[in-house]
Amino acid sequence: MKLQLVPARTGVQWVKLGVQTFWRQPMALAALFFLAMAGMSLVSLVPFIGPALALALLPCTSLAMMVASAEATQGRFPTPTLLLVAFRTGRHRMRSMVTLGLLYAVGFLAIMGLSALVDGGTFAEVYLGGEPMTREIAEDPAFQSAMWLSMALYIPLSLMFWHAPGLIHWHGIAPVKALFFSLVACMRNWRAYLVFGLAWMAFFLGCGMVLALVTAILASLIGSIAGGIMVGAAMILAAMFFTSVVFTFRDSFSAPDASDPTAAELHEG
Repeated sequence: MKLQLVPARTGVQWVKLGVQTFWRQPMALAALFFLAMAGMSLVSLVPFIGPALALALLPCTSLAMMVASAEATQGRFPTPTLLLVAFRTGRHRMRSMVTLGLLYAVGFLAIMGLSALVDGGTFAEVYLGGEPMTREIAEDPAFQSAMWLSMALYIPLSLMFWHAPGLIHWHGIAPVKALFFSLVACMRNWRAYLVFGLAWMAFFLGCGMVLALVTAILASLIGSIAGGIMVGAAMILAAMFFTSVVFTFRDSFSAPDASDPTAAELHEG
């Protein structure tokens, strides 16, 4: 495995590839993403440990979307069985993905715990859906401080886990090393990732403005259904975003060993 450096403009290309790939198999990729989110929501309902288990499944969901995107680029139909791809490529990789998920859950909960030291846990409760957001909460200086602290700490956490699932799946790298290499890759190509993030923000903003106009018109005609359309559209946009992640991975690292049975779907097509 070798780190590859890419120009800043590659960030825009990643967004284009993600959108184009999604529309090659829109029903399959959207359904896969919806099923993954639904599964995580159901797991979160398990008493006591549900929220932590749901967090631990996020790297597996990210990997499933990456593999599904690679399948779609080759004209193949991504099936729902890809949701289990993290557990179907041998015991070694399965253990590594389980470890990665647990590390993510611990890291995320640690961030929430640190934010609770600032505002007594209000931000964590709002973020995790346990308490509704109110104007009083939003204007609370302690809540705002906890929010900014969480955002600052989550950025390095997300960079460490950005490529880690792919490094485990396609390169067979150990979890801790995968976290390190993921962080290094994101930092070395920070310009491309910054452009990638800004391009997605612009895309989301443009789509959001169009959706707001459409739903405003529909609301006067069909009432509450318009709200459901907005939620569904937001989920589709999120699925597009996850579809694009595989291209950031593909261009940041050299091709894996061709003899590895998991390598074929990544660098073909």
